[in-house]
Amino acid sequence: MKEDLNEQFQSEKLVRQGFSRRKFLAYAGAFAGTGMLVTACHKDDSNTNLSKGIDLGSGDIGILNYAYALEQLEAAFYTQVALTPYTGITTMEQNLLNDIRDHEIAHREFFKNALGSKAIGNLNVDFSSIDFTSRTSVLGTAKAFEDLGVSAYNGAGQLITSPDYLVMAGKIVSVEARHAAYIRDLVNPGTFADETDSNGMDTAMSPDAVLSIAGKYIKDSISISNLPTA
Repeated sequence: MKEDLNEQFQSEKLVRQGFSRRKFLAYAGAFAGTGMLVTACHKDDSNTNLSKGIDLGSGDIGILNYAYALEQLEAAFYTQVALTPYTGITTMEQNLLNDIRDHEIAHREFFKNALGSKAIGNLNVDFSSIDFTSRTSVLGTAKAFEDLGVSAYNGAGQLITSPDYLVMAGKIVSVEARHAAYIRDLVNPGTFADETDSNGMDTAMSPDAVLSIAGKYIKDSISISNLPTA
């Protein structure tokens, strides 16, 4: 499935799929206390350097764009899962996967609005390697995405300088961890906490390691050359 899915994610269609404005505002309101400035500006095309790929930017803005890119990927994936449910999906599974979709869309839109003119553009996804009719393929991919997302936030936390942004990232990664636990239990009941290390902590991965994995599902080249490293 290599066609551009971005048109599916416009607000009008999200409403028809059951993602109400009230529901979005309920999720977005959870971040209001961070003190972040939320704007409605559009993307500045100067952020994209075609010769080097999409530049995420530097400092905290670069890290937020990094998170925004991952949330775009997850939102696109779960939107497709909702549009084409796998064979044999139960009502419970459908409802909970739709809830995860709504969370990821809320995260994506939050980052887009918070970044304003500094936000990267809509990424083009490539889900051709996923069989959306297969429970095993869909849940295996969901598990990989959720575990990767948690590791990405954990790895990026040390690179954030703003306390407000750090609080916001902590609020989001806790939700992503709930997703990861639920998906793990769907794949193999009783394994919801199997990703922790010997100290009972989740793993952490650097942006380059994360994007080397996520890049399989993103058509666009992404440059992380200006991201902070320490």
